[in-house]
Amino acid sequence: MTRTALITGATAGIGAAAVRAFVNAGWQVIATGRRADRLEALQAELGDHVHIAAFDVRDEVARDAALDTLPGRFRGIDLLVNNAGLALGTAPAQSADLDQWRTMIDTNVVALVSLTRKLLPQLIERKGAIINLSSVAASYPYTGGNVYGGTKAFVKQFSLGLRSDLAGTGVRVTSIEPGMVETEFTLIRTGGDQAASDTLYGGADPMTGEDIANTLLWVAELPAHLNINRLELMPVRQSFAGFQVARG
Repeated sequence: MTRTALITGATAGIGAAAVRAFVNAGWQVIATGRRADRLEALQAELGDHVHIAAFDVRDEVARDAALDTLPGRFRGIDLLVNNAGLALGTAPAQSADLDQWRTMIDTNVVALVSLTRKLLPQLIERKGAIINLSSVAASYPYTGGNVYGGTKAFVKQFSLGLRSDLAGTGVRVTSIEPGMVETEFTLIRTGGDQAASDTLYGGADPMTGEDIANTLLWVAELPAHLNINRLELMPVRQSFAGFQVARG
């Protein structure tokens, strides 16, 4: 039987790579994101194994309208990949933009838990799986990471809480926590500063969207009795931040 995955944030980076990886492995995919033109290009590339739904994950009305009108063969969702998320700004907390903080919380936390709650009944019925995209920022703080790191720490802990609540249902839950992945992440965070993105990734041999997508597929296709609780990944050239000391 063909399994169906719903992947949020599918217009670029890890999300788009995940859609390709899952379709190439024989899955059907519901690909969601804000940029309809990119979703249409993905569907044109991959064919009728992909159903696209353009909406902002923060917009519950648009989300529900899209999910309530899924074609029949896409209605049974076996896997939810909560990939949509973003970081905005690099300023320290005392000078950060409060609206950027709200956007990160609304996207990375509120939208994620709302979609998860909506799909839980059928995921339980189908003994499905949930894979949440967290980050190493959930465990290792860095200057300017403030609310972004806080949202990803929430995702990590929410995943573990789901595992606890869903014990005995057959539903698997995994928190994927990548380090440096070269995608549009830094461009979005810096408002389109290509030089900042090039500087961050230059010489670091970072992970790619495809690396993480293949990891997601590996987790999803493990035997049904096996659960990966948390999986932290970094490129070899990246390691844990050192302690800061402010000297007087």
